[in-house]
Amino acid sequence: MSFDDGFLAELAEALAKAGLQVVIIGNSAALLHRIPVSTQDVDLFVRDHPLLQKKLEKFAADFGVILTRPYEPSSKMIRASGREIDIDFVFGLSSRKSFESIRSRAEKVRLGRRMVWVASLEDIIAAKEAAGRPKDKAALPILKEALQVHKAAAKEKRKNKQ
Repeated sequence: MSFDDGFLAELAEALAKAGLQVVIIGNSAALLHRIPVSTQDVDLFVRDHPLLQKKLEKFAADFGVILTRPYEPSSKMIRASGREIDIDFVFGLSSRKSFESIRSRAEKVRLGRRMVWVASLEDIIAAKEAAGRPKDKAALPILKEALQVHKAAAKEKRKNKQ
């Protein structure tokens, strides 16, 4: 991925300023878990509600992007483009897990002055398995191995505390 900490901090600030409730998902989330994958965009699972469109419009104005629905009429996402990295606001996952469910297992990570929710590795893997696209299948071995390493490290840490 070619975005840097400055871009992510600016993104987190714009999301907070617009009042958007999101969880970073996909390979963007995997990167924030320090897993060596690549991606072309930032995927955000967004909480849908009646004021969402107004909040997305505020985000777009503040962040200097244009909102489109690239896969109409079946699209379950809105793309924000016009910056070096596209941002995809996703309203449903292939794994069919709800926003609240994904966020309940997510981890908070600091990006600049803001804290953001990052999907768990388990949820990233489940969404990629359910999607079944070639690019998702390609990332699965790396993600699954990283999950096993994370679990082993957590187990070792618990053992050393005893």
